[in-house]
Parts: sequence; C-alpha cells; structure tokens
Amino acid sequence: MFWASYLLAALAIILAWPAPIALSRASWPARAPFTAMVLWQSIALAGGLSMIGAMLVWGLEPLGDNLVSASVGFLDILIDDESAETLGVVHVFAISAATLLFAHLVSTLVLTFMRIRRQRRRHRDMLNLLSSPAADQPATLVINHPAPVAYCLPGGARSVTVMSDGLMDLLTRAELDAVLTHESAHLHQRHHLLLWAFAAWRSALPWLPTSRLAQRAVSELIEMLADDEALRHVDEPTLVRAIAIVGSGALPRTEDVLDDPLADDPGRDTSAGAEVTGGTADTRSTAHRLSRLLTPLPPLSRFQQGLALSTAGLLLVVPPVLLVAPELLG
Repeated sequence: MFWASYLLAALAIILAWPAPIALSRASWPARAPFTAMVLWQSIALAGGLSMIGAMLVWGLEPLGDNLVSASVGFLDILIDDESAETLGVVHVFAISAATLLFAHLVSTLVLTFMRIRRQRRRHRDMLNLLSSPAADQPATLVINHPAPVAYCLPGGARSVTVMSDGLMDLLTRAELDAVLTHESAHLHQRHHLLLWAFAAWRSALPWLPTSRLAQRAVSELIEMLADDEALRHVDEPTLVRAIAIVGSGALPRTEDVLDDPLADDPGRDTSAGAEVTGGTADTRSTAHRLSRLLTPLPPLSRFQQGLALSTAGLLLVVPPVLLVAPELLG
C-alpha cells in the first residue's frame, strides 16, 4: 500500500493544480461544452477521492498489505480498545485527516444544499409579492423593473422563469422565445444541481484556487449548453440579439468575490447568485457567449470528444483501482 498512497497523492496534486488550470485556459471547451462539463466533474470527484484515499491508505499502511486487511486491523483496534502504538502518531494523524476531510466535504455539501434551498424559498416569497404571472407564458413570472432581467428559479414542479417587463418591452417575439427556451434548458437539464455541487466544492476548499476556476468554468459552460438548446428553436442572429439585450442588464462581478452560499454577510448581494437560480450570466460570461456565436469554431471531432470523455472516465477509475490494487496484486 506504500506505493499506492504516493500514487494517489501525486494524482491529487495534479488534479488540484495543473490539470484544472490547463483546462480553464483551454479554448476547446467552447466547442464541446457538454464534454468539458463531464471532464470538470471527473476532475472534482477524482481529486477529492485521491486526496482522501492517499491519506487513508498511507495511514493504514502499518496494519496490512492491502486496504481490506488494514481496515480490519484498524477496526479491531477501535472495537477492542487496543493501543495504537503499532500505527504511530504520524499514521494516526493521516487517518484522522482523511476522516475529517471526508466529513468536511459531505457536511459542506449538505449545508450548501440547505442554505441554497432556504435562499430560494425566500426568493420565491418575494416573487409572490412583487411579480405577476405572464399572460401567455406558463410557469413564467413578470416583475415590474425597467432593467432587462431574465433568470429561472428551480423548484421541481414549482420551477419558474422570471423576466422583467423592461426586458419584454425590448424583445421581439422571436427573441423572447429564445430567452424562454434558454431558461427552460437550465431547468430541464438540471444545471442548478451542477452549480450546487461546485459551489459546495468551493465553500469546502476556498483556499484552493482551482475550486474558483472550476465554479467559474462550469457557470459559463451551462450558459453555452442553454444557448445550444435555444439555437435549435431560433436562428443565430435572433439569439445573439437576445443575449446582448439580456446581458446589458448584468452587473459586472469582481474576480475576488467568493460566491459562497454559506456566507452570512447581510450586506452581500446574492440576488444574482447562480447557485440560487438555475444559471445567471455575468458580463464576462456574456462576452464569451457572444464571441462563441459571432465567430463560431468547428465542433470537436468524434475522436477528440471520445478522447476527452475517455480521460474523464479514466480519472474516475484510477483512484478506486489504486485503492484496491494492493489486494488484487497480492
């Protein structure tokens, strides 16, 4: 298990720093947003499993030649209340760190879900007071505001799309259909679940720069996926005009602000939080989306997409294999 722990640690370092940075700087995700989204998810999952696995395997190494026998030995120590002298202080610390990291990640995921759900409930209560149903659009609410605003609020059967009357006055019928289709795509493709997971990752590991890069990249990718869905119903010029009009109401967001749904700062503006809504574009994301539509690049070939998806699958397979490899190899 000695070499397995070091391989897991090396993989964790690669997935925590160089791999996400390289992916965030690459230009090909705009050509295949779904493939890039899968790769981001595999990096996050494999990175977390590698970090926990490396510490756990190294901590249990004195108790056995493989994870199963070492775990049985560790359980015997706990159940029989035996001395942990066979482990040593450093190995006990590694096991404790792995356990605490796992508990921290899971608890942050749960707390983030609870906080976002509470924020959505408050948001929905405000909409009930400040909005009215659209005359000819089901599950659509209209707020009285001159700025062009459009977003969706997930909630299962109660999911709604919210628009301002200022936006509706600026859009043609075709452009309005493009906006509605875009927001509907966020809801149908469950983009809010991805935003929740990556918001939790960033909240759990705010000191990790790549968690911020991942959250930003995922936010842009879900907008591109929704744009692609809208393109199936309207032409490209119509969608470009709709994005530009909606984007003119977006506020610029600073680079160093942590979009943390666990933050309790009462002065923090969370109205545009993408974790609460199904997807909210800022000016930077809008610029990238418009550039993608105005200067389209050819999509990735099947071979290139297959290579990226195979890499994602390999990342998910390697950590579990390294965990059980010592037992399989005897």
